Amino acid sequence: MIEGPPGATPGFLVWRLANKWRVAVDRAVAPLGLTHAQYSLVASLHGMQRAGERPSQRRLADHTGLEALYVSKLARALESAGLIERARDPRDPRAVQLALTEQGQAVTRQAIAVVQELLQQLLEPLGGLAASRTRAFTDELTTLLDAPLAPSVPNDESTQGTTP
Repeated sequence: MIEGPPGATPGFLVWRLANKWRVAVDRAVAPLGLTHAQYSLVASLHGMQRAGERPSQRRLADHTGLEALYVSKLARALESAGLIERARDPRDPRAVQLALTEQGQAVTRQAIAVVQELLQQLLEPLGGLAASRTRAFTDELTTLLDAPLAPSVPNDESTQGTTP
């Protein structure tokens, strides 16, 4: 078992867990021709399409927490691979709508199954996906994700003369 150093901060542990998860998902979806970031995009798009939505790149960026420019880059690569279609939004010619192709849906369903199995492994120490500890952990993560973060600006007048 890998432990953080004594007195490890919550930020350090979140960073370590995020990296552990990213590496594990990258390895798990690589045989399907995906990276973790691409998986995040197609899995989110899959869920949004199932809910009847054909999101724009901007909407998908907001949903995933990825930068819009990065989503655009990922979408172009996924389009080249035949997994998604990009089309101009008829209501807003500046916006690009995304949809999974038939091949994209098949690959995404496989990837979701692989990642769900990986998620079960990750959450096993908490009792698994359906455990009350996992639900509490999910609630805590949601609380943290909903909290706004505004980094201080070094030259901001309100921080002049203060010690970090």
